[in-house]
Amino acid sequence: MSAPLVFLPVLGAPVLHAPVLRWDLLKPLKRPISARRFGANKTWRGALLMTAGPVAATVLAFEVPAYRRRLPPAVARANPLVVGGLLGTAVWVGELPNSFLKRRLGIPPGERRRDAAGIAISVVDQADWVPAAWLLLAPVWRMTPRQAAGVFVLVAAVHLPINVIGHAIGARSSRL
Repeated sequence: MSAPLVFLPVLGAPVLHAPVLRWDLLKPLKRPISARRFGANKTWRGALLMTAGPVAATVLAFEVPAYRRRLPPAVARANPLVVGGLLGTAVWVGELPNSFLKRRLGIPPGERRRDAAGIAISVVDQADWVPAAWLLLAPVWRMTPRQAAGVFVLVAAVHLPINVIGHAIGARSSRL
């Protein structure tokens, strides 16, 4: 059983979202959830795509027996639409508290501060959705604190190069 594998389908979020950002597709959904609270970059378009990507990726991954066998038993038995929906919801909902804090600190969307607090916020920003996933997945699977911490570190490490790639293809305004 491998806890990090549960989170692999989250990669469906940037796979689905990056081309939409790059070519500014689905413009009617490019409306901020709350520009005042979270900034203009947290949109309904992002919420939809950041949920749909993990849902699609989870459904596909569950079709691979080798993947499903390595999941915690409770997750392997669950409906992939439910697991994917919970993961996808966690991705965008989990970003909102950090975005809220950054707006209160005067950090513009897509930017970061270069002081100690800014660095700490940037580190947390890489995996800010993992605590939300821990909470949302609880009805399906209860992660231990150690598993959650391990996933947080892994997600932060994987997220950094994804940000750089997103910047390189024009889907992000900043590298980190």
